[in-house]
Amino acid sequence: MLAGNLGTEQIQEKDRNFLFHPSTHLAKHSRGETPNRIMAGAEGVYMWDTAGNKFLDGFGGLYCVNMGYGVKEIADAISRQARELPFAHVYASQTTAPAALLAEAVVEYFGENARRVFFGLSGSDANETNIKLVWYYNNILGRPEKKKIISRHRGYHGSGLVTGSLTGLPFFHDHFDLPLNLVRHTTTPHYYRQAHDGEGEEAFSQRCANELEALILAEGPESVGAFIGEPVLGTGGIVPPPAGYWNAIQKVLDKYDILLIADEVVCGFGRTGEKFGSHLYGMKPDFVTIAKGLSSAYLPISGSIIGERVWSVLEQGTEKHGALGHGWTYSGHTLCAAAALANIQLLKERNILDHVRDVGPYWLGRMKAELEGHPIVGEVRGVGILSAVELMSDPKGRVPFEPDLQVGARAAAALLENGVIARAMPHGDILGYAPPLVITREEVDTIVSATAKSVDTVYSGLKAEGVI
Repeated sequence: MLAGNLGTEQIQEKDRNFLFHPSTHLAKHSRGETPNRIMAGAEGVYMWDTAGNKFLDGFGGLYCVNMGYGVKEIADAISRQARELPFAHVYASQTTAPAALLAEAVVEYFGENARRVFFGLSGSDANETNIKLVWYYNNILGRPEKKKIISRHRGYHGSGLVTGSLTGLPFFHDHFDLPLNLVRHTTTPHYYRQAHDGEGEEAFSQRCANELEALILAEGPESVGAFIGEPVLGTGGIVPPPAGYWNAIQKVLDKYDILLIADEVVCGFGRTGEKFGSHLYGMKPDFVTIAKGLSSAYLPISGSIIGERVWSVLEQGTEKHGALGHGWTYSGHTLCAAAALANIQLLKERNILDHVRDVGPYWLGRMKAELEGHPIVGEVRGVGILSAVELMSDPKGRVPFEPDLQVGARAAAALLENGVIARAMPHGDILGYAPPLVITREEVDTIVSATAKSVDTVYSGLKAEGVI
């Protein structure tokens, strides 16, 4: 049955009866008590639903539609490849031209010490790959006890068993028996929320590094294999690191011979104004996790970029033990690789980095000018085309609203009424933004105006309720 033959209500009924949605109140959805918008089309930075409502997508899908909607070059690349060779696996030395060319393009685009890339379909499976390889690496080096992974509170690294454990958000742990015991969490590098009174950014960064070192020593350095972190915290609140943070962290990792996994799923491919967040902050990763912006979400694809010191040990391991027993059926999927190749080519041809470097600072400046000092705005933050507005009951005292008030969700709903999609982040009352990188200054103005209007609406409602 074709969707075009069905009306909105019929699709909604089938959706409620058959589709298992992620991160959703299942019972309320089944009863029809939650909004059930049916998205129907998109172009550029805009989307529209079956009811004819048009929205500026201020979150780029889920931080992923970097090149915007309706990009003919990517769609054509997928179509051509589907006609020529829709699938061939890359197991046991077999390859395809798209997979080989994409691996070369990714390694060259990252540069520095990148040696190889292993492809998957999601950031979650890429981080599962990374952790398995950390364990393999240390086994080959005769260090079988060096297996614990340190992540950060509020970090996001996936929804699997190990990757869900690495994620430092209780929402992804509760009632799933997570985190697993091999994972530890350390300080969230959020200066606004975590800094002591009078503590400067550099001092706060050093404290984060000191607390990481104390955790390593408590666990035993011989038991800690890797540290994983997003250059900019994503789902945990879109939080750029404080000054000096990554330099201070790197010194601790080097001291105890601990590998660094840079989770670039959100930051990679231009979102911060550099090719990767690692480049912006001077990180020296041994693994780089990529997904979302790799294909601008036109097809699912992820990757684990492997650095020099790890790659040499992986080769050494196969010399001793034979083929490395890890893979996914759809690793290097031909259609996904073709989409990603076209996407990377467009990033270069359209000078997306220069565009982000122009529009990003303009956007953050406009957001700060409109919202800083508002009675319920605690912090406006961001980097590149990535930003957040944190709402607080007492901004100066850093006192949050009671969770039951759902202030962040109210603000996101008000924004939707004003024609802009933003995300109510799962930790605190935070509006998150990550629109397509092709967004213009004029479209930024639309987001800023809608945000200011929506925050005013929420503030007025809270006053009327006697909350503030």
